[in-house]
Amino acid sequence: MYQFDVEKTGRLSPGNHILIGSILLLTGLGLVTLYSSSYAFGQRFFGDGLYFISRQLILGLAGIVFFFFASRIKLEILRKCIKLLVIGTFILCLLTFVPGIGVNKNGASRWIKIASWTYQPSEMVKLVLPLYLAHIFDKKKDTLDSFTSGVLPPVLVTALFFIVIYFQNNFSTAVFIAVNALIIFFLAGVKFRYFFAAIVMLLPLSGLLILTKEHRLRRVISFFWPDWEPQGAGYQVRSSLLTIMSGGAFGKGIGQGTRKIASVPEVHSDFIFASFAEESGFLGVLLLFILFGVFACQGYKAALKAETAFRRLLAYGLVTMVVSQALLNVAVVSGSLPATGVPLPFFSAGGSSLATTLLMAGLIVNVSSHNQEAVLEEVPYYAREEEFDVR
Repeated sequence: MYQFDVEKTGRLSPGNHILIGSILLLTGLGLVTLYSSSYAFGQRFFGDGLYFISRQLILGLAGIVFFFFASRIKLEILRKCIKLLVIGTFILCLLTFVPGIGVNKNGASRWIKIASWTYQPSEMVKLVLPLYLAHIFDKKKDTLDSFTSGVLPPVLVTALFFIVIYFQNNFSTAVFIAVNALIIFFLAGVKFRYFFAAIVMLLPLSGLLILTKEHRLRRVISFFWPDWEPQGAGYQVRSSLLTIMSGGAFGKGIGQGTRKIASVPEVHSDFIFASFAEESGFLGVLLLFILFGVFACQGYKAALKAETAFRRLLAYGLVTMVVSQALLNVAVVSGSLPATGVPLPFFSAGGSSLATTLLMAGLIVNVSSHNQEAVLEEVPYYAREEEFDVR
C-alpha cells in the first residue's frame, strides 16, 4: 500500500458557501432591521438615534472576528479547554449577583457591567453547554447505560446552569437551555427511561415555578384569555400582532413603519420581529424563514456527515440552539406561545446575543469545513484532476 499526502487547499465546498452566505445575510438583515426599529427609541431616551446600532456594530465586528476564529480553530484544541470554559462561564453567571458588578433591571439580575458596557452571561451558556455535552457524551459513549458514570455528570452540569439562570429571574432562558440540552441527551443515545423520569419530575416543577412569580402567571393567563388584561400582561403581544398584520403582503418599506414607534414595547429587542414584519411584509417574513431554513439544512447536513460523535453532537446542538430560539421568538411575538424574554438571533438588540451567535455559527462552519477536508483526504493524490497535469 502506498501512502499519499494531501495538501490542504483551503477552498470551500458549495455547501459551505451557502451556509456562510445565509449567516452573513441574516447578520446584515438583522443590523438593518435594528437600525430601523431602534432609531426613534434611541433618539427619545438617549438623545442619539444611533445609540443601539452603533453598539451592535461594534460587537457585531467582534462577532465576525469570533466567527472567523471559531471556523478555523482545531476543535481538539478547544476540547482541552472545555473544563475551563464551563467553570469560567459558571463564575460569570454568579457574578450577576455581586453588587457593583451585577446589573439589576426590573428585578432581574442577568447582566454584568464592564466599563460602560453590559454583558449577559447566560448567552455564553448557549454555546458552552452544547460544547460540554458533545464532549462528555463522546467521551462516555460506551458507559451511557450507567446512570452514575455516564449520565449523571452532564445532568449535574445542566442542572447547575439551569438553577443559576433561574435565580437570575430568567426562567424562560433557563427552560430553553434545559430543553435544548435534553435534545442533545436524546441524540447522544441516552436511554428513554431517563427521559421519562426527567419529564415526571420537571413538569410539576415547572408548573410550581410558574406559580411562584406573579408576572409569569399573568403571562400564561393572558395567553389563554387574551381579553383578560388587554392593557396589562396582554398589551405587548396584542400590539405586536396588530403591527405584524399592518405590514400586509409587501410591507411599508424599511424605515417607514409607524406602529413600531409607540405601540410595541421593546420593539428593538425581543419583539423586533414585529418591526421587521411591518416594514417588509409577508414576503420579507418568508425570506427570513428561508434564510433560517437554509442555515438549518446546511448545519444539519454538516452534522450528519461529521466523522466523530463530538463533532456531530456539537453541530446538532448549536444549530438546534439557534434555530429553536428563532422559532420560539417568532412564536411569542406572533402570539402562538406565552410571552418570554428570548431574543431573535442575529436581529435583537444586545451585543451579547449577536457575538455569541456568530461564535456558534463559526463552530458550525468549522464542522462543515472539516467534513470537506476529510472527504478530500480519502481521494488519492493521483485521482484529483486539479492536481494531475499531463505534459
